[in-house]
Amino acid sequence: MKLEQFQMERMQSTWENIVRYNLSESGVHPATIEYLIPDPNEREKLFSVELGYSQSNGTTDLRRAIAAIYPGATEANVIVTTGTAEANFLVAWMLTHPGDEVVMMLPNYMQLWGLVRAFRAEIIPLPLIEELQWAPDLDALDRAVSPRTKLIAVCNPNNPTGAILTEREMERVVAAARRVGAWVLADEVYRGAELQRDLTPTFWGSYEKVIVTSGLSKAYGLPGLRIGWIASTPEFVADAWSYHDYTTIGPGPLSDLLARVALAPENRARLLDRTRGILNSNYPILRDWAEANEFSFVPPQAGAIAYLRYHLDAGSTEFVERLRKEKSVLVVPGEHFLMGKYLRIGFGSNADYLREGLELISKFLDEM
Repeated sequence: MKLEQFQMERMQSTWENIVRYNLSESGVHPATIEYLIPDPNEREKLFSVELGYSQSNGTTDLRRAIAAIYPGATEANVIVTTGTAEANFLVAWMLTHPGDEVVMMLPNYMQLWGLVRAFRAEIIPLPLIEELQWAPDLDALDRAVSPRTKLIAVCNPNNPTGAILTEREMERVVAAARRVGAWVLADEVYRGAELQRDLTPTFWGSYEKVIVTSGLSKAYGLPGLRIGWIASTPEFVADAWSYHDYTTIGPGPLSDLLARVALAPENRARLLDRTRGILNSNYPILRDWAEANEFSFVPPQAGAIAYLRYHLDAGSTEFVERLRKEKSVLVVPGEHFLMGKYLRIGFGSNADYLREGLELISKFLDEM
């Protein structure tokens, strides 16, 4: 198996900790252990945690806490992974084989794109249409699905556009999968990071062959815990656990413990409120800057990201490389999503940091 380079992650891994302003991040500024556990006496208990192997599929208490997010689920419906990235990797590894087809929403986080192609299955694009506020082309969905379709993959809320599927669009995805017996993979890692609307509906419970992947990195502001999960049928989850034995084996005990704290109902609500507060405070900064610099964009409904179209002659990778070298600011080029003159800019950082980074992009645009 030969993997093509994951362009966005390779770029971010190389530069995000070196540049002065990293606006390539798609989550909010991380929360601290002090924020998560305000009581010093409770924090003190962390020192007594034994740093051995934890339950490899996640402790029962953590799996129950995750299951509580999905009506009717139990711990048997959940396996804990090292981030949502591992969850998506396991699904691709388990389900795609040479000759299969995977219908994939595009633009999208491109991990699955590379994995499916490495496993010698074929990607059939499901395009999101900018003129429709980044809604899917449902006629294209019906044309894309065939008897060879093994999986329909969506990211909802979407990365990089911040768009959210309507319930009718979700129903059409499920109906298309049901028609040919395909699985639905719903990456819901940005669910809970909505700006001005209610919690995004989950695909959970809509169909017997749904797989939901998610984690604590984006909506919860806890990427350093590296806690993700798969929620699906007990049979699929049990199978995933055996594949998990070949990857990271299991989460660390401190991450498992802190994830249980984070997902206690009162703390979960507090973390999601924190995220929405950051998003709604920072988005006007990004919006006003983008309009002043003549970018075109559809306002994101969720996530700390905006997907902006620009109108210069430079290609997006060239634009981003020059910006990084000349101003030490990192953003994501549209070419990393197989698109042209677009930039994905994160606005979940501290407000002053965001303003300063954007001001440097303005100077760069003036110089261009």
